[in-house]
Amino acid sequence: MQRIQSEKSILDEPDSPLEVTLCLKYVLGQVSYSIPEEMAKGSVVGNIAHDLGLDLKRLKSGNARVYTGDGVEYIELNGERGVLLIKEMIDREAICRQTTPCALHFQIILENPMEFYSVTVEIIDINDNPPTFEKSEVTFKISESAVIGGKFVLDRAIDLDVGKNGLQKYELKPTDNFVLKGDSQGSGTEKAEMILQKPLDREKEESISLVLTAFDGGDPQMSGTIRIFITVLDANDNAPVFTQSTYTATVFENAPEGTVVTSVSASDADHGSNGRIKYSITNSLDQAHALFQIHEESGEIKLIGNIDYENARNYHINIRASDDGGLTDSCKVIVEVVDINDNKPTINIMSKSNMISEHSKPNTVVAMMNVQDPDSNENGKVHCFINDNTHLSIKSASHNFYSLVTDSDLDRERTSEYNIIVTCSDEGVPSLSSSVTLTLQISDVNDNAPVFDRSSYEAYIVENNTPGLSIFTVKATDADWNQNARVSYILEDSSVNGVPVSSYVSVSADSGVIHAVRSFDYEQIKDFHFRVKAQDGGSPPLSSNVTVKIMIQDQNDNPPQVLYPVQTGGSLVAEMVPRSADVGYLVTKVVAVDVDSGQNAWLSYKLQKATDRALFEVGLQNGEIRTIRQVTDKDAVKQRLTVIVEDNGQPSRSATVIVNVAVADSFPEVLSEFTELTHDKEYNDNLTFYLVLALAVVSFLFITCLVVIISVKIYRWRQSRILYHSNLPIIPYYPPRYSDTLGTGTLPHVYNYEVCRTTDSRKSDCKFGRAGSQNVLIMDPSSTGTIQRIQSEKSILDEPDSPLEVRLTC
Repeated sequence: MQRIQSEKSILDEPDSPLEVTLCLKYVLGQVSYSIPEEMAKGSVVGNIAHDLGLDLKRLKSGNARVYTGDGVEYIELNGERGVLLIKEMIDREAICRQTTPCALHFQIILENPMEFYSVTVEIIDINDNPPTFEKSEVTFKISESAVIGGKFVLDRAIDLDVGKNGLQKYELKPTDNFVLKGDSQGSGTEKAEMILQKPLDREKEESISLVLTAFDGGDPQMSGTIRIFITVLDANDNAPVFTQSTYTATVFENAPEGTVVTSVSASDADHGSNGRIKYSITNSLDQAHALFQIHEESGEIKLIGNIDYENARNYHINIRASDDGGLTDSCKVIVEVVDINDNKPTINIMSKSNMISEHSKPNTVVAMMNVQDPDSNENGKVHCFINDNTHLSIKSASHNFYSLVTDSDLDRERTSEYNIIVTCSDEGVPSLSSSVTLTLQISDVNDNAPVFDRSSYEAYIVENNTPGLSIFTVKATDADWNQNARVSYILEDSSVNGVPVSSYVSVSADSGVIHAVRSFDYEQIKDFHFRVKAQDGGSPPLSSNVTVKIMIQDQNDNPPQVLYPVQTGGSLVAEMVPRSADVGYLVTKVVAVDVDSGQNAWLSYKLQKATDRALFEVGLQNGEIRTIRQVTDKDAVKQRLTVIVEDNGQPSRSATVIVNVAVADSFPEVLSEFTELTHDKEYNDNLTFYLVLALAVVSFLFITCLVVIISVKIYRWRQSRILYHSNLPIIPYYPPRYSDTLGTGTLPHVYNYEVCRTTDSRKSDCKFGRAGSQNVLIMDPSSTGTIQRIQSEKSILDEPDSPLEVRLTC
């Protein structure tokens, strides 16, 4: 205990400013101060930061504040200076009345982490209240026969101060007939009695006037007076006498008005009017006269007001009995108030957190509470509990103080909010309880990675798709909240056949939609796979990935390709069938392939056109060309078959091939049939195209020559104009490879043309020279008629539509 005493006591100079006398005491996180009452607002009570060993930064970061429960906040905390200041003027008598010592109890609350310190401020009484009497004057009627030593009870004075500042003594003037006798009735209260020391004589003095003065012990001393008027009566020589000097009684709090508390009784030996007794209640400190009433004749004491155990646990009633002769006696009635359980516990939230992290450790303080029950004994014992399944528990920190703490790990994904019902009940019968509901939000921590709705994905896309086409969508969810649950989709780096996968597909970061970057070709790639990563927006981010397999579906986008017979550009290849061939004779087989797959590659063969449809047939599935009847001499030597090859796609695609068949038993017969035909007798379907092309080329060359000639003419004219106005010699200029032919010009290049004539002049054609045919039947003049088959180096796949030509060389 440290005590700081000012150099000059406030009691020595009452008019000087108040100087604070402080006491500091540290007991288990507690600090105590002592200050006089009625200090001015803003006065310093003490340096709480220094006394508690706290840093000013801790006061600011912890949002330090004063908690007084439901009481008036007389003292405030200055967080900048770390001191306690007077907020409201303190009147000790208003707070504690006659209770000593008088003290204010409050707590200093800190947060982050939650802490509290108990502070006690003792209020020291100053002499600011004089003794006062309830009445300004009182009248006595005293018989002249009153005996020496007779007692007369006077109204007591009331001084709200305590200790030496309270009521100390009485003084009665004048003292010719009466003197004052002081006597203690316990609990430090004083009563005043007048003692007759000299006989009264009504004939000499009918009335006497006295002044009773009450003094306190303060400095300066204060006092109060009451005037006493005494009327001297004729003889009444016996005073009333109570049967007991002290009566005791009990009454339940909240008892209804009119309840009989007890009765007092006094007797008087006199007769007649001098023996008739009247009872009355004199003034008292606890204002008992406002709560109790006594019947002036029977002495029965009744309750006329509401009593509350929490306000006063007992009352001291001063009873006076007086006869008509003016003689009196007094007694005391002590009324004990019996407590009943009429007060619910009061729950005061000192500090609370509205939100905590889901990663908070067990025993994290969520809230601090103060619970008060003003009842006594079992009625005032309180137990607090909370509802189940909240992952929280309530612990008693000290008397009437409780902490709400976590008792296990929290998970926002399971429970994001707790509605905590704190219930406090007493042990009274019946038990009373009160409750308060606290809402606790659990803040999210990024502890959950995104999860795809499938372990892997497979998707199909038809080839020849449009770039940018949406293929399908991957979906991932994150059990976290807000930014931690915001999922972004990322295409992981990989390659497909050595090409980055990003050149095949792309992934929308927000929606997870997978788009095709290019048009796929089933014939080049049939399937591929890649990985998509789902990443949340937490810090640090969490992610997961999934494998996606894209399978390309075939589309009928490729026509069949004929491998045999090979189609050539200018020569004719013929299959020979002897005239002795029987029915079903295998002439040849058309071989074709389709690079598509499935039913798109199923091929069927049909005979589209034939010189004699009754002679040949084509196998639908195998493409074999066979005779369907016996070959006769009437059948033409040259047979032309057009076979169409179709696939089974939707829509189907097809290719045609021309098969020339020579019906003959020997080669000379074949040669004699084909020598007259150097070209196909059918009109060339491409003739129109080539004629238009030739006309366009000639027109372009003509216009070009015309423009060049005009340009040269203009240029020469300008040159001549320039030379005409100058003295320079005229030197003609001729462009390279240009010769003047009477101004008509000539082509700078030589073009060679080949004129091909047929036996039918109407189908003669003029065309540019070209390479030899692919399949040629050639008869060397030096040979003996042997036909040589020459296979060109170029495949029929390059020119499937080139016409067959037969060139016979003799």
